[in-house]
Amino acid sequence: MTPPRHQIRAAHTDTTITVYQAYAPTIGLPAARDGHFPPAWKRERMTWIKPSFLWMMYRCGWGRKESQETVLAVEITRTGFETALRDACLSHYDPTVHPDRQTWQHSLKETSARVQWDPERDLHLRPLEHRSLQLGLSGRTTNGYADEWIVGITDVTALAHRIGGLVAEGELGEAARLLPVEEAYPAGEELLGHLCAWRRG
Repeated sequence: MTPPRHQIRAAHTDTTITVYQAYAPTIGLPAARDGHFPPAWKRERMTWIKPSFLWMMYRCGWGRKESQETVLAVEITRTGFETALRDACLSHYDPTVHPDRQTWQHSLKETSARVQWDPERDLHLRPLEHRSLQLGLSGRTTNGYADEWIVGITDVTALAHRIGGLVAEGELGEAARLLPVEEAYPAGEELLGHLCAWRRG
């Protein structure tokens, strides 16, 4: 069954959700070791978190791209994640969501998070029809993410390399079995109605 066009799929518990980021080892290794980002991590830059493991693999090339060699699974509170969603707007103007461009531009100035819906990826990192959420954090949401929401940080670089290697060898069944289990996140119109054409999926 094909998922809805706009749906958050993630590894999550009753209280947490896992998102992914990839960094150079100078940031990623101490973050995983200490459970928080080191001083070299720049708060003033927008940081993008991704609930989809395969979209992160597409972005970082299975942890092989320069400055993205350390892949992190960051477990954060659902409360924090949903706070960011409520305070987010789309990174681009969408006439199916916004009444006019001026309203969207006002939202850009007033909110501290951005949402992009990019094509989800398969094991070959090819685009699929349904979308994957990317959530960009800035300002107060960046500080909340770094200082309050993180429950744990795990280095999953070895897993990324292992799955990517299996895909390259044509062992798709084994690669799929190693993927993190991602299920539909309970986000209805209250959380996503301002971030997609809700009634059209």
